[in-house]
Order: sequence, then structure tokens, then C-alpha cells
Amino acid sequence: MKKIIAGAILAASSTMAFANGPAGCGLGTAVVFKDANEWHEHVLAATTNGTSGNQTFGMTSGTLGCEAANGPLAGVQTFMDNNMDQLAMDVAKGQGETLAALAEIIGVDAADQTTFNTKLQASFDTMFSSEATSETAYQAMKNTMEADLVLKKYLG
Repeated sequence: MKKIIAGAILAASSTMAFANGPAGCGLGTAVVFKDANEWHEHVLAATTNGTSGNQTFGMTSGTLGCEAANGPLAGVQTFMDNNMDQLAMDVAKGQGETLAALAEIIGVDAADQTTFNTKLQASFDTMFSSEATSETAYQAMKNTMEADLVLKKYLG
């Protein structure tokens, strides 16, 4: 019995590590436990997501709360959520480890790195206004890249 419980906890925690929320995306998060607030509800939602076989479907179809996990910039939003302050400092300078890591996650070629840094630095005020969130900074970054012929190719 202890092995079954340990296996369920391990499955739930591995699902949570790669997800876009504490329990990930899938039927457990989107339908069964959509208002989960307690840790045990998140574990149950993650277990449902991982064991019911619908998480993969949600990720490939962009349903069941998996919408943000699709596309060429899938990991960028999470990175920006976790590194907002340091990223703002690096964008303001036009260089730095966090800005370089962002470019690497996006897949910016070394030849385009300077353009990426310069364009983001020029859009600093738009990306990091006084009311900026990681979502608004992310959207402003996408808009900046979309407007540039060199960077546009990284949006997919």
C-alpha cells in the first residue's frame, strides 16, 4: 500500500513539474478540480490529469487548460513569471544573463542576439510599465518581435 501511495505522489509531482500550474493541465484541473485551492486538491487534480490519459490530448489539442503550453514560445511565459525583476534590469541595460537566457529559450540565433537585445531595450517602457505583469511584458515582447523582420521568424 505504501508503494502505491508513494507512486501516486511521485506521478503527481512529476506531472506538476512540467505543467502550467500547480496541478498541470488536463481534465483534473479544467473540470474535476477547477477551483482547487488546497494542496491535496492539487495532488488529486494532478493525479487525475496524469492517470486519465487526457493530459496528452489537451497538450496537443490546446484544450483542457493546456492552451498556453502550445506554440514556439511555450516556455517563455513561465520563464518571465519566474524572472521578471532580473529580466527588467537586463532589458533596461540591453544585456545580461537573464536576457541571454530568454533569447536561448526562444531560440534566437547568435547572429540575431544583438538585434534581439536592442529591440527589447528600445521597448522597455512598453514591456515594463508601472503596471506590468509577466503577461503584459510577454505580449509587448511578442509585439516587438512581430514588428521586426529579423525577429519575426522566431514567433513561428
